[in-house]
Amino acid sequence: MALSRQRKEEVLAQYKDWVSQSEALILLNYKGASVENMEAARARVREAGGEFHVVQNRLAKIAVRANELDIPEGYFENSTAIGFAFEDVASTAKALADSAKEVEAFEFKGGYMGKEVITAEQVVALSKLPSLPEMRAKLLGTIQAPASQLVRTLAEPARGLAAVLKARSEEIATA
Repeated sequence: MALSRQRKEEVLAQYKDWVSQSEALILLNYKGASVENMEAARARVREAGGEFHVVQNRLAKIAVRANELDIPEGYFENSTAIGFAFEDVASTAKALADSAKEVEAFEFKGGYMGKEVITAEQVVALSKLPSLPEMRAKLLGTIQAPASQLVRTLAEPARGLAAVLKARSEEIATA
């Protein structure tokens, strides 16, 4: 069904907005996927803080060009769906990679990370990275480790002295 001119302008404005707000765009070919497959992928991506939508290639190209991004050959051909990563790129890529494992029809075309074009292989590599909360936890652990070790080292002489005094007091009490 053809869209009216006004509806096309609304859709184009939405695409431009999503592209400008996204930290990354992940493009997939979805030909042969069922509605249930698409809904499941959409739900996973939303949990990861993104959006996943089937797009009209011509309008998506215009939105991408409006945001000064290059368009490699094959990115906007055939059936195209885009994962928009608004918060955590790795989590969005992982959600789509998990969906692609379950749905044969999903095939990565590539994407964009900021203003840089990324390949399908790089999207898969992104999906293997830890999520943002996991990375923050690891960083916090790394930062806290030296401080914790220092506290233990400084407390050890006092702990040793306390043990000696307790043993001595027990020795005196039993004598």
